[in-house]
Parts: sequence; C-alpha cells; structure tokens
Amino acid sequence: MEFFEHLRTYLSEEEISQLKESLNFESKHAVLLNTKKMSDEKFLSLFPDVVPHPIVKHAYLYNKNQYDLGKSIYHLLGCFYLQEPSAMVPAYLLNAQEDELILDMCAAPGGKTIQSSFLMNGKGLIIANDLSKPRAMSLLENVERLGIGNVIVTNNDLSTIYQKYANTFDKIILDAPCSGSGMFRKDEKMMKDWSYGKVMKNQEVQKQLILMAYDMLSPGGTLCYSTCSYSEEEDEDIILYLFDNRDAELEKLTGQYFYLNKNKPFGFHLFPHIFNGEGHYICLIKKPGVKTVRKNKVEKANNKYGLNFVEVNRFGDTLFGLNYPFNYRYFNIIRLGVKIGELIKDEIKYDYHYSHYVEDFSSTYDLNEEQLKTYLSGNVIDALLEKGYYLLKFEDINVDIAKSDGRILKNHFPKGLRITKR
Repeated sequence: MEFFEHLRTYLSEEEISQLKESLNFESKHAVLLNTKKMSDEKFLSLFPDVVPHPIVKHAYLYNKNQYDLGKSIYHLLGCFYLQEPSAMVPAYLLNAQEDELILDMCAAPGGKTIQSSFLMNGKGLIIANDLSKPRAMSLLENVERLGIGNVIVTNNDLSTIYQKYANTFDKIILDAPCSGSGMFRKDEKMMKDWSYGKVMKNQEVQKQLILMAYDMLSPGGTLCYSTCSYSEEEDEDIILYLFDNRDAELEKLTGQYFYLNKNKPFGFHLFPHIFNGEGHYICLIKKPGVKTVRKNKVEKANNKYGLNFVEVNRFGDTLFGLNYPFNYRYFNIIRLGVKIGELIKDEIKYDYHYSHYVEDFSSTYDLNEEQLKTYLSGNVIDALLEKGYYLLKFEDINVDIAKSDGRILKNHFPKGLRITKR
C-alpha cells in the first residue's frame, strides 16, 4: 500500500495535499533550557532571534544556520538540550511532579526523561530505560552533561521484569518504536524504508508495550503514549486495543495545534502543516483509582563520605548518590543516580557527572573565558591556590572539579569531550 493512500482512512484529500506540501519545507529546530544553569533572560541575551515554543515553557525555536547551538560552549556546559519541537510536547503535557516515580520505557536519547527531570526540579525519581545498550549510553551522556541527579539509567527488556513492578509508577512515558513516518521531512531514508508491513509489524510490538505500561502504572496514574508515526494503526488503534483489554480511561486534550481523528477521537496528532515540528501522535491515559501519596521527604543522610545524598552506594571503589529510595534490584543498571567519583586512598576523585550536578562545594574557582578554553582543550590552569579540590565555574555555571597541587589546577575534563577548535 502506498503511504499517502493508507492515510485516507482519516485524512481528507485536502489534508493529505497539505501534509505532502509541508514535507518539502525545512525541518525546524528547538532548544530546551536547563534553567538551573541558564535563565531565559540570559539565553535571550545571547541568542536574541530565537522564537518561544508555542506550547512548551523554557523552550525556543531557532534557525540552525544562524545559531549552531550544538557547537556552543553553553551546550557543552549543560545549559540546554536540543530537541525536535514536536517531541517536546508529550513530556510537557504529562507534567511530571516533584516526588513522583516515573518510568520512561524507551527513553534514549533522553529528551522526555530530561524534560521530565526539569519539570520535577530534580526531585522524585525517573527510571530511564532503553532496550538498546548503545542508545542507553547516549542517554547517559546527556544526563551527565546536564547534571541530572534524579535518574536511574537502565538497559532492560521490560517484558522479562514488568510483573515485578505492577501498579508501581505514578507516570509512565511510552514513546513507542514505530515506522517513523513522522520523521519523513527530517530524514529521507525513513520514507524510502517505509512499508505498510513495517507499520503492522510495529503494531504488534506496540500492543505488547502498552499493556505492560498500563500494568506497571499505579492506580490514579497517567500513561503518555506517543509515536512519530502518522498511521492510525500505530496510534489510535493501539489506544483502542488498550481499551479492549484493560479498564483504561482517556484524558481529553485540546489545543490550537492538535489535530483530532474524528473517527477515532483518542489523543491527537501534530502535523507539520499545522505545527512547527515533525509528525507526532500523543495520547494521555488514566488508570482508575486513587493516586498514591508518596512520603519520600527523607532528610539527607549523614553518610560517612560527608555527601548530601539520601543514600550513597559503593560498587568496588566507585560511589553513586541517590535521593529517592527505590527497589531497583530487577533492573540492569547503567547509572544509579549520580556518579560521585572514585575512592582512591580514602579520597574521592570526583566525577564529571557530580561536577555538573553539585550545587554546594567547599572550594570554588572562577574561570575567565581564556582559562575556560584552556581547560576545555585538556590543559592545566596556572593558579596559586591551597592544595585540594575546586569546583571550576564559568559565569556561575559548573565546568568540572579539578585538583590543585598549589601551583596548577590539574585537568580532569573527560578526554572524549575536550575541544581543540571552536
């Protein structure tokens, strides 16, 4: 079956023509601010020609030919995350709250996890899982750079463990694997690779995933199901399948940019001819019952390492910090909260992740622009200081934690992130 032909089940000829035409336009780019590191005012002073995202707060659309934000020093310092405009909407609508327990089932490269963490002000806990270990590792890189501390990164086939976590999570994000037709404009290879058979093959996986997600959702909880597919077989039909097999309830959503399938009014579509982004389908599902009131206001522990975490876990000589108790024993852990560092002769050699996470540190050192470039290129900083560790900052943004021998600050910046030209 030809791609546009199968969309005639719910789109008119005029709408299909509009969609076709929109695929000839250039893809849009967007950025989500990490407001703990950079305010909207500071960002706008640096990049004044960006446009506010029409739905999501602290997010902006930008012209990549004018601002190549991925190459900005501020991107490297974790001040923002680059994300497709439509992909920002699901997590924003799910609206994760402080102290909630969240599961992101297919999380890599991490946009919805990151956005949820920002909404939670770094509190509560997110289990960010991906079936692919390489993809989970790319998610971890973003978590480290942005200094996120309320995330456990995991690499699991959830079908093998989901029953262990029945009725557990307050909110679940299921950005399901799909045929990818919503990305046609962004990636021409997706259109060449599309087939109706691929749609139906993905549908079988989506059916399994949505039942697992619903079973892990706690009573009173909310599930956000999304795809980057235009096909109702992967979208509304999956919601119908859930309704046929579970006691799920629909949370109705309306908005200026939301396209509703009138024949199957479950969730909505973002179309590039209506909204400045790629194709996306989003639906929020409620599980009947009373939402769990969680009491995780645990005071930070006075652990023997003097670190401000509820629990500090040691594996070998590596320390990890976590602020939200959770039974993670069935998960294959890639990162258990914040990687604090390595114990070397009872002294902690602080990790890059911790340096971007920590807010209070005993000693700090402010870098000027030239020193910042020197440090990011892998070189030492000349500075007459007392011996010990220093949190390096640039414009009040954490850069790294370096050790002084009294004459120089040794370079601890990860070799894979160092820059020689910018």
